[in-house]
Amino acid sequence: MPINRIRERFLAALLSIAALAGAPSAQAITPYVYVPSSEELKRSALGIGRTAAQLLQMGQPEQSAKLAALAVRLDPQDERLWSILAEAQLRSNDLEKAGQSLARAKELNPDKAGLWFAQGALALRDERPEEAVPLIQRGLELDPKNPAAYFDLGNARIMMDDLSSALDSFEQATTLKPDFWEALNNQALVLYEMGNSDEAIRRWRAVLRIEENAEPLLALAAALHQQGDDSEVPLKMAREALNKEPNYVLTPHQTEQLWGFKIRQAAAELLASPEMASSVERAQANATWKKRQ
Repeated sequence: MPINRIRERFLAALLSIAALAGAPSAQAITPYVYVPSSEELKRSALGIGRTAAQLLQMGQPEQSAKLAALAVRLDPQDERLWSILAEAQLRSNDLEKAGQSLARAKELNPDKAGLWFAQGALALRDERPEEAVPLIQRGLELDPKNPAAYFDLGNARIMMDDLSSALDSFEQATTLKPDFWEALNNQALVLYEMGNSDEAIRRWRAVLRIEENAEPLLALAAALHQQGDDSEVPLKMAREALNKEPNYVLTPHQTEQLWGFKIRQAAAELLASPEMASSVERAQANATWKKRQ
């Protein structure tokens, strides 16, 4: 008998014996399924959260939001993950979901000042300054030395036309952080609207010693021109400002940056001068401003 036939008959005999002996079939074997522990899920969630945060830093908020959403599903009790999700949603312009995520984070850790500040900033972004003020103030009770929070509080008060309180908030910001040029710039904006143009000019000059940004350059140029300075100095400053940031040629952009009526009017008069015509035309061609959604 060929060796292959012998093997076939031997295997057949073994199978017959196994069947008679009642050997279990393969279908009766239950496969082993690994179930991670809660601690392992938490570690995985934290790792995914870190990756989501890195994607935010890389300017990929939509991808970050997807990962952060997975992270909070794995560990819904970690407020840090909800905070990352909220930030990703905010940068993706999904304000409603960002608000929900922040609210959940705050439920988990109501004593974290940053969550109150974030909710206030979200209300500001949504042009709800009346809601922003108490949120920021509560955060400041928990973290009273936060200059950025005082800056946001000042912006909220500008939006509410409470200029005196806005000035106080911006001054508290620069007391805590003397080189906070944005807060110093906004002090000048408020002072100009309050009729104190000399002090506004002094503070804009102080801003430019810290940071030669387009906003204080154009604002200072407009204020000097309004005071009757017909030299080349304000014209040169205005041209430099428009080269740095063409969007400042547009009144809606100025308004979005919380410029009041008086400084907008002064800027309009300066930009309407014949000496500024070519710079204005170039800035208008290069402007990219769109109303924030």
